[in-house]
Amino acid sequence: MNSFEIYNETEDNLQAIYRSRLLTEILLSLNESNRKLSQLREITGSTSQAIIPKLRKLEEDHLIEIKEREYYLTPIGKIVASGVADSFATFGTINKFKYFWSTHYMEGIPTPLLKEIGCLYNSKILHDRRTKILNVYTNQLKTIKEAEHIYGISSVITEGYADSISEKVKEGVPVELIVPLHVAEELKQSPYAEKLEVLKSYNNFQLRSKNEDLKMGLIVTDKCLVLSLYKRSGIEYDITTGLFSSDQKAIEWGERLFGYYKIHSEVKLHGNYAL
Repeated sequence: MNSFEIYNETEDNLQAIYRSRLLTEILLSLNESNRKLSQLREITGSTSQAIIPKLRKLEEDHLIEIKEREYYLTPIGKIVASGVADSFATFGTINKFKYFWSTHYMEGIPTPLLKEIGCLYNSKILHDRRTKILNVYTNQLKTIKEAEHIYGISSVITEGYADSISEKVKEGVPVELIVPLHVAEELKQSPYAEKLEVLKSYNNFQLRSKNEDLKMGLIVTDKCLVLSLYKRSGIEYDITTGLFSSDQKAIEWGERLFGYYKIHSEVKLHGNYAL
């Protein structure tokens, strides 16, 4: 059975939730925590007379239960409510940053992470402006400077970026980087080769490479996520625009993105070990 057929079979139940603002608000509220009726009144701005029939409907569908005057989600209710919450986060993130997504190459983000793009809702887009030249780059370096651990994917390399990373490694901060092969080759040339030679003696530094263009820049630290993409053509890396977030969900999303490419890359430098 395909998605269209499943939709036709479940259309009535789906529409009952999505067409009713109050049903949706109750599910989203209970997805965060158990609630009393008085709390649901306050959160939804509705009366008990309006809320109680909706609660009974959800009880009949075995999505919620009441215990000690508190309403809470059943196991299947948690599945439904989290799905509703995820769908709103996904569409909200797409709409909030529609211009960013539509003007950049998203194909470098693997499908499992695209499905979780709602994790990036609490982010902001920074741009270079006439009055703020290198605004994105400056904030990237600031993110690195303040980090206590760093995971990075780099499609380009600059001396400023290399120096910032080297400084953190020498401070004892754990750093793991993934680069495409063309950047790995560039790192063999001066002045990067000399910097890497120094980092060989640090066990808290790991450099990995992947045999393809990664089409993105990623910095994930304990405090921040920074995501930069190629322009829509997939040819030119956009150094003038970046998505920044200090939200924990976004940081964890970035860690999963880094982990995906880490699995599909190979070690080039780790302490005294170099290929």
